[in-house]
Amino acid sequence: MTTITGFEQLSVPVADGVTLRAAVGGTGSPVVLLHGFPQTHLMWRHVAAELATDHTVICPDLRGYGDSDKPEDTDGTAYAKRTMAADIVSLARELGHERFALAGHDRGALVAFRAGLDHPDAITHLALLDTVPTLDMWGVLHGVDAAVAFHLYLMAQPPGLPETMIAAAPDAFFASFLDGWTRDPAAIPAPVRAEYLRASREAVPSIVADYRASATIDIDQDRASRAAGTTLPMPVTVLAQDWGAVLGYDASAVWRAWAPDLVHETVTCGHFMAEEAPADISKALRSLLAR
Repeated sequence: MTTITGFEQLSVPVADGVTLRAAVGGTGSPVVLLHGFPQTHLMWRHVAAELATDHTVICPDLRGYGDSDKPEDTDGTAYAKRTMAADIVSLARELGHERFALAGHDRGALVAFRAGLDHPDAITHLALLDTVPTLDMWGVLHGVDAAVAFHLYLMAQPPGLPETMIAAAPDAFFASFLDGWTRDPAAIPAPVRAEYLRASREAVPSIVADYRASATIDIDQDRASRAAGTTLPMPVTVLAQDWGAVLGYDASAVWRAWAPDLVHETVTCGHFMAEEAPADISKALRSLLAR
């Protein structure tokens, strides 16, 4: 299984030398859904099909992931979230949509967050699933609890070592997240899991570059936005795993500093919530679109 059943697959140029592969289905007001790591647009298959009953749903593979182009990162900007966010705005415009609702999970949520800050006139509603803004993320990781995010530190290293280490055993590396972050293994069936591993195996340099950007240029751009007092003016919904008291910080307060019009909810599932709890995610997205 490589795409969402019933959706059309398109290749859309979005920047010089960069084409995104996207699955598009349905009719109605547009909603763009961005996947996370280590996945492709296929993670939205359940939610996208439900929303497509009355929306035009656009599910791209992010630059550097899946079957989208994977440009070499020669200057540290190719995988900045600002660059990746511009891809998504360009994608929507190429498909005829100047304004659209946007939802992102994990890495896709960081792209969606930057799109909301940089392109507020284009984003009508914003949903962010199971992530923390980059600037805040590094601030809340500390002590042995940060071991759960070892991959952030690994892929933040200068070019060379992380790519070599991950490429030596890519399936073991990427499968460890698919297995360890899922409460319900049946939510990612074997054909879908195989597709995620295939796509990630072929994208090690660009995935590392995406993560490295979050330890470099993305922090600088978040700091600049915070210093300027830039916030998200559109209705925002943040959905997070229900970690309870173990979380160690007030996630809703972190997000409210960026999003004055915020609904922050927890979902009882693992990290891959669009696959483990698709009915809950669809309901939350529909509630957001009604605001």
